[in-house]
Amino acid sequence: MSANLPRLALIGFGEAGSTFARAGQWGGSARAFDIKAERGAIMQQCGITACTSAEQALRDAVLVLSLVTADSALPVARDYAPFLTPGTIWCDMNSVSPDTKRKAAASVEEMGGRYVDVAVMAPVDPKALAVPLLIAGKAAQEAMGHLNRLGFANTPIVGEEVGRASAIKMIRSVMVKGLEALSWECAQAARAAGVLDEVTASLDASEKHEPWAERFAYNRERMETHGLRRAAEMEESAKTLLDLGIEPVMTRGTVVLQRRAAKG
Repeated sequence: MSANLPRLALIGFGEAGSTFARAGQWGGSARAFDIKAERGAIMQQCGITACTSAEQALRDAVLVLSLVTADSALPVARDYAPFLTPGTIWCDMNSVSPDTKRKAAASVEEMGGRYVDVAVMAPVDPKALAVPLLIAGKAAQEAMGHLNRLGFANTPIVGEEVGRASAIKMIRSVMVKGLEALSWECAQAARAAGVLDEVTASLDASEKHEPWAERFAYNRERMETHGLRRAAEMEESAKTLLDLGIEPVMTRGTVVLQRRAAKG
């Protein structure tokens, strides 16, 4: 499968890198580097060239997939950009803020590379190359072409502005990760009180399936109209959780936002 593929470098070879490489079967077209040397064995198992330095991995690469930890995304762009061949496309697929991506873009472009903001919008396992990727940047169209040749199948372009793809992902995560945390806090308290079945049944009965735009508008109106009363109620909910030995982290935040919305 490697005959018509771009020369690829993977920087970082954790779950995402190894999942993509196994699914892609990129063979000799791909090189990889990870600061954890033991991951070289996994690279070899995936059929790609394991490099002992970032410089070696990036040499003559046409496309780079940066797949490191969030706190490493900017330092890696700054430190490794001097190793890029002019014109190389750097796809930053890390979950970081738009501002972090703009700073990384400046470092890459200063060294002659072309930076593309890529947001990975779902867990890579089990979707692998079918995972949705949002792409933004001046080189987005060319990056999409390379990614498609590598086997990535869901790659919409969302604009030319670096940070736009990241903004969609980060703001969406406020809801997705927030609901995860809120449901955890609710379930912990319900178990501690011995009322989990009753609470879940009540939630099921009141579940609605309106589009999110309608939910946003409805929730905002409720908070602006009844925020003070709801904040007072949630303060009592926070006390209930404390009495059960559950720290009301999300509930305290709800108190603050309900009260703020009412004052606004």
